[in-house]
Amino acid sequence: MPNFAIIGAGAMGSAVAKRLIEHGATVLTCLEGRSEQTIVRAKTAGMVPVGRQELTEAELILSIVPPAEAMKVAELVADISAKTPAPPFIDLNAIAPKTMQALAAQFDGSGTTVLDGAIIGGPPVAGKSGPTIYISGDAAERSRLLEDCGLQVRRLDGSLGAASALKMCYAGINKGFIGLGAAMLLAASRSGAAESLKAELAESLPDVDRKLSKSIPDMYPKAYRWVAEMQEIADFLGEDDPAATIFQGMADLFSRLAADVEGSRTLVRQLDEIQTPSETGAMVMP
Repeated sequence: MPNFAIIGAGAMGSAVAKRLIEHGATVLTCLEGRSEQTIVRAKTAGMVPVGRQELTEAELILSIVPPAEAMKVAELVADISAKTPAPPFIDLNAIAPKTMQALAAQFDGSGTTVLDGAIIGGPPVAGKSGPTIYISGDAAERSRLLEDCGLQVRRLDGSLGAASALKMCYAGINKGFIGLGAAMLLAASRSGAAESLKAELAESLPDVDRKLSKSIPDMYPKAYRWVAEMQEIADFLGEDDPAATIFQGMADLFSRLAADVEGSRTLVRQLDEIQTPSETGAMVMP
């Protein structure tokens, strides 16, 4: 069975690793400078800690980190590949196509194949087939190894950046919805309209009410990661698109929420108080 390397042992990276390992693969990772929590998560998933240079022993190197760290990971792998021939590198982070192009440019002259990827859906869970991993680039077929080891992979027609564009559009709708909902719920709390809004949502928009009731609390520990993702979406839309300012505003909102989660949790309490409890389905954000 193949060896893979995954840089990033967060909730998504470690869960993807666990899925691959359950299907017989070995998953290498580099834990130099990582937190104790990350080290424990990686080892619990069954990942094998190795030195940086040993990552080249894998058949594919995957980057699964918050978007703000994507370029740094690419720099690391590009540096490794300049010394030792490296396997294909797949960036699976929520970055704009322009960022993906700049990231790939770091590998120019190295001989390393770079693929553009995107993960849509939450971390793999036992008994479920998701998430879906989209891959684009001239050598997208190289990703078939992931499919052979239990992951749901869809290859896209199109050059480097096609998968990133899909992720930006999907996340803009999906996470943008959560940001919009949180912003207006907080506005209702500040203005004294909370109880009336809660009742109206439950009556006229019950599906929206249920989704926000689950998705907003689910967002709290992830808000810090969504800041850079909203900035990437704004960059993807471009200066000429007025909607870009919406997502720059979303980045500021999630930054504020992330600080609140780590601090007084005043905003968290306001959001929790206004939301209608729900026992039915809701979105899960990666």
